[in-house]
Amino acid sequence: MKSDRLLSILLLLQTRGRVPAAELAERLEVSTRTIYRDVEALSTAGVPVYAERGRHGGISLLPGFRTDVTGLTSDEARALFVLAEQGTHAALGLDGALGSALRKVMVALPAPHRPAAEEMTRRVLIDPQRWMSGPRPAVDVAALQDAVFADRRLRIRYRRSGSTMPRTYTVDPYGLVAKAGTWYLVADRDGTPRLFHTDRLTGLTVTEDPVRRRPGVELAEVWHALRRGIDEQPVAVRIRARVRRTRVDMFVRIVGAWLTGPPADHDDEWVTVELGYPALGAVRQLLQFGTDVEVLDPPQARTAMVETAAAIVGAYG
Repeated sequence: MKSDRLLSILLLLQTRGRVPAAELAERLEVSTRTIYRDVEALSTAGVPVYAERGRHGGISLLPGFRTDVTGLTSDEARALFVLAEQGTHAALGLDGALGSALRKVMVALPAPHRPAAEEMTRRVLIDPQRWMSGPRPAVDVAALQDAVFADRRLRIRYRRSGSTMPRTYTVDPYGLVAKAGTWYLVADRDGTPRLFHTDRLTGLTVTEDPVRRRPGVELAEVWHALRRGIDEQPVAVRIRARVRRTRVDMFVRIVGAWLTGPPADHDDEWVTVELGYPALGAVRQLLQFGTDVEVLDPPQARTAMVETAAAIVGAYG
């Protein structure tokens, strides 16, 4: 474990230059004192590494020092070849670069690990696209990536969900996120973090103004905060319903995000489920299951289902 940690420190320093000891300790999940002991061990082994204390200090390598490291373990070699489906890289214009990089890594691998890495590419496939996701508008993610990397403020034309007319916003981008086959632009608008679905972007202009990100805030931090805001919406109404046993698997796959617990036995034909929705109107989602789902409680949820069903009958009357 220590040798892996020493190698990780060396690679981080080659990539980042000066790195604070506290940051190294956090990333490697050890104490700062352990980092300083590791630095001493690297120095004893002949690596020109040194520590500078003080407010702007950190751990550094002497300028110009580089080392080629090919001592990957078997698990590390496998991990490199379990990559997302190439559509993600193609969207960024990196599909060719991915193949080239993997070929170079394969050549650099220790000979005993190459068969395991090759076998991994044949036996494991990761496809981030959801089932039956349907066609999506063509989004030039590569152009959007170039705009984000320009470190300039962006002026976008964006159509919000439920709206037919796009509006213009000036945003400060942090980066792009691909989630379940969908790309999002993560940016501040008026200093507040926002999530922009790239399928609803209708225009993009890179301004001359430098980007104004909040100091010390990185893409991962903003994304996690935005994702929590979506995943942890407060429950305003709890629904109890029964689902036909033959449809439970499909039901859980479609509305599983709203379940507050596992399905429970009701009788030989039905199981009981409980769901938590942010608003009463969301219960209408269950109409898609027809007579395979019946809302039991609360009464106002049953009333909402009846009124909506009546409106549907009227529309087709």
